[in-house]
Formats: sequence, C-alpha cells, structure tokens
Amino acid sequence: MESLTFVIVGIVAYGAAHFGLDWAERRVGRRFEHRTLIFFGLMLVLTLGLFQIVNWLIG
Repeated sequence: MESLTFVIVGIVAYGAAHFGLDWAERRVGRRFEHRTLIFFGLMLVLTLGLFQIVNWLIG
C-alpha cells in the first residue's frame, strides 16, 4: 500500500510541477534559464507537502 501511495504522490507532484512551471513560463513569455532547478524545487516542495497531507489523513 505504501508503494502505491508513493507512486500516486509522485505522479500528482510531477504533473502539478510541470503544469505550474509551464504556466509560469507562459506568463513571463520565455523559458527560464535554470528550468531544471526550478522544477526540482517545485517537485521537492509538492512531494513533501503531499506526503504530509497523506500522513495526516491516514493518521
């Protein structure tokens, strides 16, 4: 069950980070210079946040 949770959280975090970064780049009108680092930061924050939410919900 933990493996399935990990996969689902990873997929959701990846999709949200990709969407958020793409949205921000479209808003600015250009690709960011350090796109990979920004994506990593978004993934890190989203993954940690989602795992906190999952742990809170499961108890």
